[in-house]
Amino acid sequence: MDDNLDQTLDAVGPRLRALRQQRETTLAELSAATGISVSTLSRLESGARRPTLELLLPLAKAHGVTLDELVDAPPTGDPRVHLRPVNRHGMTLLPLTRRAGGIQAYKIVLPAGARPAEPDPQTHEGYEWVYVLNGRLRLVLGDHDLVLVPGEAAEFDTRLPHWFGSADAEAVEFLSLFGRQGERAHLRARPKE
Repeated sequence: MDDNLDQTLDAVGPRLRALRQQRETTLAELSAATGISVSTLSRLESGARRPTLELLLPLAKAHGVTLDELVDAPPTGDPRVHLRPVNRHGMTLLPLTRRAGGIQAYKIVLPAGARPAEPDPQTHEGYEWVYVLNGRLRLVLGDHDLVLVPGEAAEFDTRLPHWFGSADAEAVEFLSLFGRQGERAHLRARPKE
């Protein structure tokens, strides 16, 4: 084995111990949750036993982390796995989905004071649905000038002139579902009992 692989495997034991201690879990409790014997868990944590995939998968599940996090794997650079934020027009867009066609989901962050105070509405093909997470979102939509607060949503045809900005120069975070082909989000409500 090469030196990098040896170093990665050697670091797993201390990481396992730290995860277990952070969660204030005993070896016996972890053994009951994973089906791995207490002695094997102890030897893994001390480095006396080499971790295998058969052992690491249930441990990652029990600790609520990915296998990559458990072994501190380097990033793969695969955009389907590690979606990267994009900065456009003073906004940070974090893609939450990435597939050809259909509705795309984004988390958008408008930094404090980063957008111009004067709206510059734009149009394009599609349909959009926004939901405010934090801050106060100013949405200029045609002749309407709206302020959305956390928990509020809006949906609109993007052929209507629209613009997003902070209502009060503070940072704003919101989710956006966008369909280039004009797909609309379908909302369903549970009937009253």
